[in-house]
Amino acid sequence: MAKSKHFYIRKTHRWLGIFLGVQFLLWTAGGLYFSWSNIDEVHGDFQKRNAPLLSSDITLVSPSDILGSIRKIHRIDSVVSIQLIEILGKPFYQIRCISALQSHSMHQHDLKSMNHLANAETGAIRGPLTKDEAIAVAISRFSGAPKLKSVEYLTETNKHHEYREGILPAYAVSFEHPTNTTVYVASELGTVQKFRNDKWRLFDLLWMTHTMDYESRDNFGNLLLKIFSILGVATVLSGFVLFFISSKWFR
Repeated sequence: MAKSKHFYIRKTHRWLGIFLGVQFLLWTAGGLYFSWSNIDEVHGDFQKRNAPLLSSDITLVSPSDILGSIRKIHRIDSVVSIQLIEILGKPFYQIRCISALQSHSMHQHDLKSMNHLANAETGAIRGPLTKDEAIAVAISRFSGAPKLKSVEYLTETNKHHEYREGILPAYAVSFEHPTNTTVYVASELGTVQKFRNDKWRLFDLLWMTHTMDYESRDNFGNLLLKIFSILGVATVLSGFVLFFISSKWFR
């Protein structure tokens, strides 16, 4: 006897339910965690100490003079930003530039970003932060009295690293703390870039499964999510069909 359409619809609905059930569970778990989490704690805002303010009595050299000094060493095609910052109690200019380097093709240029630090009082250009300076900067921006756990110098990261797309090179300064926090300090910029703790790491994992973007995390238009969305609608529709077929009202 040929099997009825009812049988095939029921079979399809059952397998779709099993196939999609795990992902639906992950979506639900992620939604619960997102709605019950304090986003400030996820970002580590409660651990961040405000950067000290600089005195208004300081005498600053002109940024133009510093740019002139840099041009003697490097080619500068564009200036991205010049910012007055504080590094361990002293004022510095954080200068971000772009140099267009001629490539093998006469019609193309490779853009190279360059970051420089210069003493804002003397104009002296300095190198990137040392390991000890990066540790001191991280401690100065971490509230409380954190105990140093480890330090790692990063020159590259992969797509799944918690400092992905962060400015490199950077020091990953980890502390012995209940939140297991790591502070990332960009050595060429002289500033803290990111705080990462266990709550953020769990949030990131659940967000990845929520968006089903297992690379950048933020692509809501990826193919896998579209497929599961369509299958989810198909599962619901097949459930309605089964209900109508089996209901005594439609017999």
